[in-house]
Amino acid sequence: MIPLLLSALLTVAAPAPRASAASTALPRDSTLRALYAQGRTFEEFVARARRRTETWRRLAAEASADPDLVSRATSVGGTWRILAVAEDFCGDSAFNVPYVAKLVAAVQGLELRIIGSGAGRALMEAHRTPDGRAATPTFLLLDASWEEVGCFVERPAPLVAWTMENRATKSSDEVHEHVQEWYDTDNGRGTVTEIVEILEAAAAGRPRCVVGAS
Repeated sequence: MIPLLLSALLTVAAPAPRASAASTALPRDSTLRALYAQGRTFEEFVARARRRTETWRRLAAEASADPDLVSRATSVGGTWRILAVAEDFCGDSAFNVPYVAKLVAAVQGLELRIIGSGAGRALMEAHRTPDGRAATPTFLLLDASWEEVGCFVERPAPLVAWTMENRATKSSDEVHEHVQEWYDTDNGRGTVTEIVEILEAAAAGRPRCVVGAS
């Protein structure tokens, strides 16, 4: 299967570098359905985590999805799957994946599988950040026919906007400190909101891809 072209999906203010058609195509012998079948459940992923284990286990236990967002996602109906490319050592993965997992657990008809960046490299390359990176986490929304109908890459839009505006004038330590504080305060709401909006847009026939930056 071939994922949606990035140039047709970007919703952030700063456009990402355009990718060639060849670079946005999955290898012919690798389908989204096959990649999904290789994936782990959230519980399996957390159990096998070897990096940031305290954060993964704490958020697996404490994270929650806002009831209003759960209600919106439930109202969409149908069968949907989220294929996530994530790594246990990645801070953005650790502070995004658990909240998406909580949404999935609360919504009938919505499922999640997680693959690593090795298996998911083609997906990451096809959905680069505005500054040209292949990043984790990368979430693809798949419909009942296993077609890609949306994506979310790396970080929620408000955090993306802040980093793009401030990274030239602040040190790396200052940027990372702000990112950590933002995640601690937001408690996953920004990420889950955008995932629900992507789901709603897909159901309305308007595929949407939200691409982050660091």
